[in-house]
Amino acid sequence: MTYSILILGGTTEAKALAGRLATDPEYQILVSLAGRTKAPAEQPVPVRIGGFGGAVGLDAFIREKGVDLLIDATHPFAAQISRNAAEAAASSGVEILALRRPAWLRQDGDRWQEVGSIEAAVAALDIAPRKVFLTLGRQELLPFEVRKQHRYLVRSVDPVDPPLDLPDVTYITARGPFSEGDEIRLLEEHGIDLIVSKNSGGRASVAKISAARRLGIDVILIERPELPDVPSSTSVDVLVDRVRHWTLSRRKRGE
Repeated sequence: MTYSILILGGTTEAKALAGRLATDPEYQILVSLAGRTKAPAEQPVPVRIGGFGGAVGLDAFIREKGVDLLIDATHPFAAQISRNAAEAAASSGVEILALRRPAWLRQDGDRWQEVGSIEAAVAALDIAPRKVFLTLGRQELLPFEVRKQHRYLVRSVDPVDPPLDLPDVTYITARGPFSEGDEIRLLEEHGIDLIVSKNSGGRASVAKISAARRLGIDVILIERPELPDVPSSTSVDVLVDRVRHWTLSRRKRGE
């Protein structure tokens, strides 16, 4: 017997999870990506790209494809997708598990100002000109156009098109993970004195935070949104164990 598992992905942890589960012939794995990046990272299993049409559409997809287990391994800030996943799992009767990486915690030397939204991050920018490193999604950059007095460095996976309406902005197209040493060199090369980042957590993008700590650079850190209360794990290893336990329970029930 094989079990169909749908992984809502787009994170490094989702890719690792899919690779781990795909080694077991009991599982038929499908990873779903939102399609926000033009060239998504290669996955070790079959992939579908695009939205479902909200919770109702995801429910219909689960029923049509005979999904046995839904895993929400999306980005911590993909709150709407997580809400849709929880709602679709409840309405379809399919079990759901979530992979939620721990948030970054303040350490000695961190110069954080924590805010609750992109808009609050824009409002928190000082009036005096700063050299600002924006490490946000392309869709989240437009609000910063009102702060034209700053010099910006923008890094994104895909090019920012059209460019921002800012007088002084440099673009870098790159995909992480990045090392602390590379981040230190980047920050020093561009004379950065302020970073704006979401508290994404995990290891893939933490280097900029540790580099800021080493260099004494200010960070405006956007706090995570509230996510649905579903069974979750904080690491790939623990979630793989939960999937194995779920499989054993299904076998014992003859399902």
